[in-house]
Amino acid sequence: MKTFIYTATDVQGNTVKNARMVAEDVNDFLEKIHEKGLFCSSYKESTEKGAKTLHKFTTGELAYNCRQLSAMLTSGLTLVRALDILYKEQEKDNTKQLFREVYEEVQKGSSFSDALRMQQGAFPNFMVSMVQAGESSGSLDVIIRRLEDYYDKQNKLNNKIKGAMMYPIILAILCVAIVIALFTFIMPTFKDLLTEEDMKGLTGALFAFSDSLTGYWYIYVGVVLAAIFIIKYSLKIPDVRYKFDKLLCKMPKIGRLIVKVYTGRFARTLSSLYSSGIPMVEALERSSAILNNTFIEKAFVTVVDEVKQGEQLSVSIQRTGIFESMFCSIIYVGEEAGALDTILEKSAAFYEDESDSAIQRIVGMIEPIMIIIMGVAIGFVIAGILPAIYNSMENIQ
Repeated sequence: MKTFIYTATDVQGNTVKNARMVAEDVNDFLEKIHEKGLFCSSYKESTEKGAKTLHKFTTGELAYNCRQLSAMLTSGLTLVRALDILYKEQEKDNTKQLFREVYEEVQKGSSFSDALRMQQGAFPNFMVSMVQAGESSGSLDVIIRRLEDYYDKQNKLNNKIKGAMMYPIILAILCVAIVIALFTFIMPTFKDLLTEEDMKGLTGALFAFSDSLTGYWYIYVGVVLAAIFIIKYSLKIPDVRYKFDKLLCKMPKIGRLIVKVYTGRFARTLSSLYSSGIPMVEALERSSAILNNTFIEKAFVTVVDEVKQGEQLSVSIQRTGIFESMFCSIIYVGEEAGALDTILEKSAAFYEDESDSAIQRIVGMIEPIMIIIMGVAIGFVIAGILPAIYNSMENIQ
């Protein structure tokens, strides 16, 4: 598929500039333009690598749109009519154009899953796989309802993480602001009160840092920006990202809490995919990829291979050493009882509750660390300034 950027005019005389359309080739593009009733004045093929999509949906947007689509399909509307209504209800121009493309492709005879896939990453692979399974089994309305529940739960979890992290972030910003204020505004006011004899040891080091912070602040800003740039682009290197993701899972205490969050998300995704009729191998690949952790994803390459060869899922997952034994035991019970989809759904609900507790505990560990850092910074200033001021007062007397 190729992406074309075009300028066109509709029958009312309205001009659309720099719009995008996905098509197989130029002829397919011109045919689509004609079907839309547009007169194309200019167009060109996008040369961007990986052809960026117009919009990438958030979990909140996906939950809302799946809810709307589920309600319409359940009420008896056809898929084409439901998509027609859905795209017209979109408030943003980019999302409206995406749903319009999906609607037009389905209207022309394409499957819903193929129409979603054509949008080049706007819709997640998980959603495309679920829709494809729903089309194959003839239960698209049920699948859309499951997608609504799935993205609604994911959105709530994301909101809980953001809400829980808000206080530590504010505390960190406050900590940095207090340290900067101490060394740039407060400490220089005491400098004239001190003698050269007082400017030794810790006191001299603190005032030297204060002087460098006020005189060469741009160097500190540059170092911070460079550090952010280096970290951001280092994590794009596969080996570095793998080691970082492994560290997240293996850190003492915090690592176990993070794995609980991963377990809840993995269990919910695997439950949704497997209960929708998607083969276990594909469900495992999708479920591990959705965690966005290369360490887990690489470990599941082995799991997938072993399951293909007939190994029990519970045994293979246990061998990775990532998830806790209880989760593996739950899967084992589901396999033995022939009710793996039901067991996975129940375990997903349990581990989602565990994820909430884990998030709160992670935040509970971060908060005292921030307070300690702030206290240490203030303590250093007091330890360096007060004795020097006390000595200078004695000399005056």
